[in-house]
Amino acid sequence: MPAHRATFRLLCPPFVGTENRQSFQRPEPMSQPASTKRVITALSAANFVIGMGALMVVGLLSPVASDFRIPPAEAGLMMTYYAVGYAILSPLLISLTGQIGRRRILTAALVIFALSNLCALLAPTPTLLFLSRILTATGAGLFTPVAAAVAAGLSPPDRQARALAAVFFGLTLSQVMGVPAGGFIAYTFGWRAAFAMILVLTLPFIVILWRTVPAGLRFQPVSLSDLGRSITNPRDVLALLFTVLFVGSTFVVYTYIAPLLSETMGFGRNGITLILLLFGGGAVVGNLASGIVTDRIGAFRMLIILCVAQICLLPFYSLMPLSLWVLIPVCFGWSTFGWSFNAAQQLRLISMDRDNAGVLLALNAAAIYVGTALGAYVGGRVLNAAGLLSLGVAAALCAAGALVLLLVSEALIRRRRAAL
Repeated sequence: MPAHRATFRLLCPPFVGTENRQSFQRPEPMSQPASTKRVITALSAANFVIGMGALMVVGLLSPVASDFRIPPAEAGLMMTYYAVGYAILSPLLISLTGQIGRRRILTAALVIFALSNLCALLAPTPTLLFLSRILTATGAGLFTPVAAAVAAGLSPPDRQARALAAVFFGLTLSQVMGVPAGGFIAYTFGWRAAFAMILVLTLPFIVILWRTVPAGLRFQPVSLSDLGRSITNPRDVLALLFTVLFVGSTFVVYTYIAPLLSETMGFGRNGITLILLLFGGGAVVGNLASGIVTDRIGAFRMLIILCVAQICLLPFYSLMPLSLWVLIPVCFGWSTFGWSFNAAQQLRLISMDRDNAGVLLALNAAAIYVGTALGAYVGGRVLNAAGLLSLGVAAALCAAGALVLLLVSEALIRRRRAAL
């Protein structure tokens, strides 16, 4: 049996039922069956709703704080509870549900996600609202890693990065469109209406994914012992720490981009909004391009390019004020390269250990939130110690650290392959 066919069967053992087996046979190298494309499209659209539910709280802080008469900083715990819940629960849940069919897990995750938004909608106190965010993280932490694994498993090797980018595109688009929409609804109709919107949008996808994802789709079963193996394996830990530092390098600057632009460039509401729109546009372009480029040059080379690009671009934020003709392409390029890493990193993790891919993808998703929190923390410390203009250099140093981790982890991977 050819190696690529064996790999596909490892990731996607035969489905239950003759009809499913006929509909989801191994795709040809340069094409995908329409059924697979429908699955990937549905997963991406559902990820858009997941992303909205996760991130729109950024635009809800003031309405929530006003309604409950709490400080805005306390209202920000909505994001903190979500991030911590995701980072802890996602890997654990993926390990505990490794032997359950993927269709059941995806639909169950959306049911949990819908219930969490219902709880938030009805929450009578801030504490219950914050706790509902842990339930939201439970649903999202189950859904997104499994969706990525399903997309990669249903795609031929030469299109896996594009499939991963397509699924992640929904999350990217939610930042550009979904988060502002959630904020607009919260300010217009109240913050509870924003959670009601997410609830209404989630419900149809429970049915859509149950009807679209093939029944009986399973991967190599994983367990808590597989989770323990990954978090104690230096190769896996270094690969995941790369995600932490790479994402962290972005959020060192992005967390404080508004005051940075305001104090160094004199930007007000319109100027800051323009830069944020450019950042969102760059994220979309980076996500769309990353899958195609990664499939052509490989995940490791792609990640090398992205690290070098960030190391070169981030110091510009320590040279402000800049001409608009410099600032605009720097911001767009920074976002484009920064958001190109997901498909490449996920594909790299899958290729490292296909039997344990689900756990690694869940740990990688958790690492993104750890990186977000770490970047914000480091940026705050640097800001207090050395001022706004130090953020760009600090972020570039984080990106350089990510590059070192990438090179070291790749050396361990190649050493292991040579020993086999």
